[in-house]
Formats: sequence, C-alpha cells, structure tokens
Amino acid sequence: MDQPPQLPERMESGDSIEPDINIIQEDDRTIEEYRVNGQLYMVKVTPLLGPPYYLIDTDGDGTLESRSQDQLDAPAVPNWILLEW
Repeated sequence: MDQPPQLPERMESGDSIEPDINIIQEDDRTIEEYRVNGQLYMVKVTPLLGPPYYLIDTDGDGTLESRSQDQLDAPAVPNWILLEW
C-alpha cells in the first residue's frame, strides 16, 4: 500500500505565499525577478524589441532554465479563471 504524501511544513507568521517582484529597468530591456521567501524562482526579461522570455527554476535546484513565451504551455504556477463575463 502506498504511503500518504508528506504534509508541507507549517507556515510561520513571517512567511509569505505572495511572490516578491523586483523590477529592474535597463536601456534595452526590463527584468522582473520573482521570489518567494527570498528564493528566486523566475526571471522575466522583456527586451525593447522582440517577445519576452523567461528563466525558470523548474526543479528547485537553484539553476534557472530558459523558456520562451510559446514554450510556456504549462505554467509553473497554476492559474484558474474564477469569473468571466
């Protein structure tokens, strides 16, 4: 019989579930750094010309892998439509 999944650690009062976003504006691009509890998990780079691209830590090892907009068919963070009209 399979073991039940491990429960996540309890959140402490200072922990945040919302990402911290640091926006860096440069001459030829805008860089958005996404962090949760100080851990960098995604960087979005929007060049002045061309489509944006993403660097995402998909496996949590601290190394960011590159993804273009059309490669993001399954986003790392789940999104749901709650209302639409």
